[in-house]
Amino acid sequence: MEQIPRELAAVMRPELPGLLKEMAAEIVTVIPEYRELLEGPNARVIRVGIEQNIATFVDQVAAPAATTALRDEICRGFGRHEAYEGRSLDMLHDAYRIGCQVALRRVRTVGRRYNLSATVLMAFADALFAYMGEIAELSREGYLQAMAELGEEPDNRRRRLLRRILGGTSVARGALAELAELAVWPLPQEVTLVALGPGARPARAALDRDVLVDLAGREPYLLVPGPLDERRRRALATALAGCPAAVGLTTPLGEAAHSLRWARQLLALTADRDPAPCGPGAPPAPVYCEDHLVQLWLLGDRALARQIAQRRLAPLAGLTPARRARLLDTLRIWLTTRATAGEMAEQLGVHPQTVRYRIRALERAFGDQLADADTRFATEVALRALHLTDPAPGVTDPAPGVTGPPPHPAGPVPPGHPRRCD
Repeated sequence: MEQIPRELAAVMRPELPGLLKEMAAEIVTVIPEYRELLEGPNARVIRVGIEQNIATFVDQVAAPAATTALRDEICRGFGRHEAYEGRSLDMLHDAYRIGCQVALRRVRTVGRRYNLSATVLMAFADALFAYMGEIAELSREGYLQAMAELGEEPDNRRRRLLRRILGGTSVARGALAELAELAVWPLPQEVTLVALGPGARPARAALDRDVLVDLAGREPYLLVPGPLDERRRRALATALAGCPAAVGLTTPLGEAAHSLRWARQLLALTADRDPAPCGPGAPPAPVYCEDHLVQLWLLGDRALARQIAQRRLAPLAGLTPARRARLLDTLRIWLTTRATAGEMAEQLGVHPQTVRYRIRALERAFGDQLADADTRFATEVALRALHLTDPAPGVTDPAPGVTGPPPHPAGPVPPGHPRRCD
């Protein structure tokens, strides 16, 4: 700092607010994982810390002996935060470098405005990089202190590693490898996530030692390295007996969050259809997403599924619930099986003539709408989704407030229309 004119501090101070915004924007662009820190609920605290770092540098330009106690504690806190979040120091060091680059760009602009000499600008750059080294070392101190504290609980390392894996593809594999080494856990190429019911307590002794476990939150879960072979499946069945559980699809490591999302979705669907607490009386565990792919797809957005049903099934909206339920059930089987009236009657438990009567009613209601292949497909999707969410669809009006076209008179079946089953 000795070679920088003290007067430069007065030139720099008015630039600090804009410099802080520019630094934060560039850091978020280059390091997406820091977006939550710099734009989330705790953003103000983090920005105050960055601002204090910048202000301390300017203070030292004005008075090299100025105290740095507050800055020192803030930088150690940044290092501790990275440790608690399960990250290495690489991203924090990258953020410091980005901040320096932004500051150098701003100083060059200010230098042209005030005709600062090349000697002054070079001295400023040297001082800035030396300052970055100081704050990086302070952050390292905080990081090592936190790691030592966390090292007293081996499970914490694996839990932090698990949460970092679920951060998605934006998590650098190098950072994960470093955490995995600390947790003594070989980093796999593929993983399978398992969602558990609230309060689940699997039999840990039945789980392999390489299975990562997080039971601390309201939605506990497991991570199994690699795909599931028969031995893994048997071990899971033993460990999760009596607890609601759903096994996601095997995905690449960077897509682990998708596997957990699908597993949680299936677990919720299972609970909706047959709710049971963890413990005696709970459904057999676990269920597998690979066995329910169509159901997961159809019900991935229930609100949208309801909207589709409202529009596609609108011609039946004005009927009584009981009559609508009968016609919807008949239409679903008609579209999905293309069976004869006799075959449909057997599935529905009614007389074939009843099936023919219902089909004539459906033809009057829908007219030529089902002649179009895309419309038939959309209607079948709506019926399947409705059947999955409500096996008795007539109880709830599938199209409240939506009116369809008036019923068409019976007549010849148009080309492409599902054939009459008589």
